[in-house]
Amino acid sequence: MTDSARYIKIAEWSDEDNCFVGHCPGVIGPCCHGDDETAVYAELCIIVDEWLEIARQNGEPLPPPTAGAGLLKSAG
Repeated sequence: MTDSARYIKIAEWSDEDNCFVGHCPGVIGPCCHGDDETAVYAELCIIVDEWLEIARQNGEPLPPPTAGAGLLKSAG
């Protein structure tokens, strides 16, 4: 499992931008966009992987993981 898998990644439709926009809460804001949701998500995954690798190379602490955080409480 990669470090990137520990973070929620979202590709969602934006009426304002009239396209899908990808972001990773707690890591990076809106950073990619396009007409194909799957392509935007794939690009987002690459961007998050690269962002985390750069942070690691610079000796910066990684943000707390977000994957699964609070999801069970929200569903209950």
